[in-house]
Amino acid sequence: MEKQRIVILGGGFGGVYTASELMRRINRISKHEVDIEVVLVSEENYITFQPLLPEVVSGAVEQLHVISPIRRIAPGVVLYVRHIDKIDVENKTVQLAPGRVPRTETIPYDHLVIAMGNTLAHSMVPGLYEHAIPFKYLGDALRLRNHVVQMLEEASVCSDPEERQRLLTFTVAGGGFSGVECIAEMEDFLRKAVRSFPNISETDLRLILVQSADRILPEMKENLANYADKLLRKRGIQIVLDHRLHEVSADRAIVMNKATKELEVIGSRTVVATVPTEPHSVIRDTPLQCEKGRIVVSDEMESASHPGVWSLGDCAAVPSGEGYTSPPTAQYAVRQATVCAENILATIRNQPRRHFKFAGLGKLASLGGRRAIAEVFGFTFSGFFAWLMWRTIYVEKMPGLDRKIRVFIDWMKDIFLPRDITQLNVHDEQQVRREHLAVGQILFHQGDFGDRLYFVVDGEVEIEVDGNVVTTIGKGDVIGEMALLDHKARSATVKAVKPTDLVSLSSDAFDQIIKYVPGAANAMNKIHEERRQRNLAEQTADSSADE
Repeated sequence: MEKQRIVILGGGFGGVYTASELMRRINRISKHEVDIEVVLVSEENYITFQPLLPEVVSGAVEQLHVISPIRRIAPGVVLYVRHIDKIDVENKTVQLAPGRVPRTETIPYDHLVIAMGNTLAHSMVPGLYEHAIPFKYLGDALRLRNHVVQMLEEASVCSDPEERQRLLTFTVAGGGFSGVECIAEMEDFLRKAVRSFPNISETDLRLILVQSADRILPEMKENLANYADKLLRKRGIQIVLDHRLHEVSADRAIVMNKATKELEVIGSRTVVATVPTEPHSVIRDTPLQCEKGRIVVSDEMESASHPGVWSLGDCAAVPSGEGYTSPPTAQYAVRQATVCAENILATIRNQPRRHFKFAGLGKLASLGGRRAIAEVFGFTFSGFFAWLMWRTIYVEKMPGLDRKIRVFIDWMKDIFLPRDITQLNVHDEQQVRREHLAVGQILFHQGDFGDRLYFVVDGEVEIEVDGNVVTTIGKGDVIGEMALLDHKARSATVKAVKPTDLVSLSSDAFDQIIKYVPGAANAMNKIHEERRQRNLAEQTADSSADE
């Protein structure tokens, strides 16, 4: 019998559980009946149990305890830890990005399962990519935890009241499950952490939750959402309803009132974004029929436009069998995975296929401080009992017995031991990075230390010397070369007069380029001299006009 290859894209609940179910069923089938290879492509070699990510931020659970190795959940699967470059449904191939060896790899398939979830829609909000912290993966939770601790450390020694307030303001965009649970755990962690900082009190902290709808947790029943709203407000969390994130920069979040279109500036060095989201670009580049960005499939999980292509989870519009499209939650994805695996094998073996039908068992949300809300089998619960229910259900759902035990022990330790407030700097400062400036935002002040070179990608900034605007520059210009070339303080203040995107280069990288790249020093000196001559000409023209 000819070998069949099933390729699964995505290392979330949908993809991993489909692989696991396929391997379990294939192992029970005779090799003489079918010869099947299951390939899974994931950017990580583990699956993240996302409901516990907020507790990684607060330190209630160890970071490695919320992930499980894919090879143990789906033993026997062929795993590629790669980025997906292209899906070619016409030629039935998937192109993967290079791994350690700098070569792309093309994998042919007989059946393709797309379970890639969705991604943060950076292009919809200026500055989102450059300055907001997403909250979806383990790396995001670790980055946020380290960032929060760093803000406390910086604020404890900051003498500027306005900057200190920005350091101690924490903004979360998105009032769904992820946003609410994230800010609730952040508040719980911060309230306990500041006890170790003599110069910071609980009253100095400002936490803001921005929600575009007229209430938080629109997925929950209104009485539970209201309970959560009152509890968070009681703890001092400011909830801004009917506003959406409009723009983000290094020291502020700009939100827009949906009704009046008025903009409000929130001075904040921490912006966490759980919205907006969109499908992965590789899905958008395929001819697959989509609805609101989600792949249209039948209740058997097969693509409506391309037989042999299957999809499930957040990236698929799967009929629930109850008259609505399945919501993008793990409990639906896990059950879809079982049906999808069964139907692929049924197709290969020419057997009847199964229709997906699931109404959902309930919804839970942790609110920190040993409080939660729960809606289970139509019954609603809130407070401490709901929190116990939340922990019991989620520890039971953790993949792998070892992870269940580890998480349970973490929770036991959290009762008796203080939360850890150490900061782990596991990543070096980016040598090259993208940045965004809002209107009126200052990039650097005259007299500041020159640590980066800036290239204007789009927008416009003005150069100010001794309080006087000397010139305005825009797209294609270079900023800050004088201080880096002469190794001295900034000679001017730079402020954005339009929303401005930049690419910056660290002083160390700049020095290496000047030293080793042929012609780089001459080119930068030329830019430096042209800038000096232009400034002199403008100053002369201004003096003549005054006379």
